[in-house]
Amino acid sequence: MAADLSQIVKAYDVRGVVPDQWDEPLAELFGAAFVQVTGADAIVTGHDMRPSSPGLSGAFARGAAGRGADVTEIGLCSTDQLYYASGALNLPGAMFTASHNPAQYNGIKMCRAGAAPVGQDTGLAEIRELVEGWLASGAPEPVEKPGTVTRRETLTDYAAHLRSLVDLSGIRPPAAGQRTGGDKVKVVVDAGNGMGGHTVPTVFEGLPIELVPMYFELDGTFPNHEANPLDPKNIVDLQERVRAERADLGLAFDGDADRCFVVDQNGDPVSPSAVTALVAARELARNGGTGTVIHNLITSWSVPEVVRECGGTPVRTRVGHSFIKAEMARTGAIFGGEHSAHYYFRDFWNADTGMLAALHVLAALGGQDEPLSALVAQYDRYAGSGEINSTVADQAASAAAVKSAYEGREGLTLDELDGLTVTAEDWWFNLRASNTEPLLRLNVEARDEATLAKVRDEVLALVRG
Repeated sequence: MAADLSQIVKAYDVRGVVPDQWDEPLAELFGAAFVQVTGADAIVTGHDMRPSSPGLSGAFARGAAGRGADVTEIGLCSTDQLYYASGALNLPGAMFTASHNPAQYNGIKMCRAGAAPVGQDTGLAEIRELVEGWLASGAPEPVEKPGTVTRRETLTDYAAHLRSLVDLSGIRPPAAGQRTGGDKVKVVVDAGNGMGGHTVPTVFEGLPIELVPMYFELDGTFPNHEANPLDPKNIVDLQERVRAERADLGLAFDGDADRCFVVDQNGDPVSPSAVTALVAARELARNGGTGTVIHNLITSWSVPEVVRECGGTPVRTRVGHSFIKAEMARTGAIFGGEHSAHYYFRDFWNADTGMLAALHVLAALGGQDEPLSALVAQYDRYAGSGEINSTVADQAASAAAVKSAYEGREGLTLDELDGLTVTAEDWWFNLRASNTEPLLRLNVEARDEATLAKVRDEVLALVRG
């Protein structure tokens, strides 16, 4: 096929429509290039439940073996299970998934040994250049001694590792949650027909939990709803089921199950910032009340406040996993969280795992008597807008108009770590350009709803006006 790699090689991964934008022969070239750029003599691969994933993953393995690398295939897995394998086996890895994208998409998330990220600045640009060269002049000659391809099961070890990091043995339903009548924490899990249906049964097995599964059948055509819990319409089924079951909480995983979203016993969404603060408090307690916690610049003010209250040091970063992981490595941070429900742990090779964050929420809930809504209220202190997208003809011009409107106003600070952040005593907003669409993304937080509405409306009028 005549592939345009500029369309499918993104900032952090490869992603596009199959077979229109990429296919198995192209995946084979990516496998060869991955081995050449990493210099690896062995790698590990895994894939999600999309119909195209086994074929693409197998082709990548052939390409890697053709360059002399031994390939360990772990087969069906979540993205964080692949990161586990990369860390535990100390091998570079490749995960075949398009995360929450629709069924016709697929992609590759690549990492170096120890789950270290591969992005544009850390090898992905070189991989693209090699593949483009081979597309133009012919595939590389096979090496004299090709590598082997073998299968390995890692789900059991992955589950055991996660459970070694959180004590769930003594959890019980909150006193206000005895409405279920049982002695176990009742949790509804919506896997969205994604890889949570593969990992949750093994991770939760034997725990004092009453599990109510939703959409656990692995189906890459997503027959029930998109596997993107960040979109409110995709958690409606979960919210209704939590209320109907009178459950203690609900969890929703995205397609490759690396992100986890939480709803409380009333079916109300729990902000990922509140989850970040809760997990940060627990990780700091595990580490003797000291340590660095990374948060991106559009998480709530609550996060750095809680980190300081617990004795830790908060560090603010740009949005994006490559920035979080780099800062975690630089600072030796114990934990990091993003507004998008990505949670990163030092004890998980600085990689993100929504499953471990979910176990922390379960442990926190089951270790005290309050319902989840009361427990998380202490970590959810401000009014937030969520992310508001505006389609604009000229991102730079619209952003400049906003900057000039706030520059010079008394009592404000402006910074451009990532887009434009304007901070006042009782509110802040961040305005960032999308890398892939003609959008400006606005996030606003304030001490009360009235202030939030005023700031939000003023900025949107400037952006859209």
